[in-house]
Amino acid sequence: MTHRHDLRIGAAPDDEALAAFAAAARAAGRRVVVGALVTDGAGRIYVQRRGAERAVFPGCWDLVGGHLEDGETVTAGLAREVREETGWRLRTVGPVVEALDWEAGGVSRSEVDFLVTVDGDLARPRLEAGKHDAWRWLRPSDLGLLLEGRSADDRWVHDVVARGFGLLTAWCAESPTVAPPRS
Repeated sequence: MTHRHDLRIGAAPDDEALAAFAAAARAAGRRVVVGALVTDGAGRIYVQRRGAERAVFPGCWDLVGGHLEDGETVTAGLAREVREETGWRLRTVGPVVEALDWEAGGVSRSEVDFLVTVDGDLARPRLEAGKHDAWRWLRPSDLGLLLEGRSADDRWVHDVVARGFGLLTAWCAESPTVAPPRS
């Protein structure tokens, strides 16, 4: 994985920076991926488990997200993925948690992940049929769950969510509607 430095980790990006990120990825022949670290106002982050039949990372815990569709902006794609995978509506896009290039299954990707807030029934996400089979709200003390089903050297989701908890504390100081993480 190659980390991208054109978006600043910990800062909320503007539309121009996101458009440049997507344009650079597409120009390099990479699929653009967006990820949402959904927070619930109680200092937790939402994760969902990929179905066992999935081609990439089967049975592993993951973020909400996926590939952009043709002509879609990063923010529009993020909102669509949140809606498709959970039934919730994207409310606030917060700071960038990760921006990187990676490859799996012969497909090159450029991914950007954000802390976000959503509207909807947070106790009843509507999992996208055939893609995910379980969900959970995590506290920092639950991070070990994210290593289940992954090889010893595959800590990426774990590390991104851990960074998300760290950034959530700072984001809470700036936004009265976001709660800091609690162990």
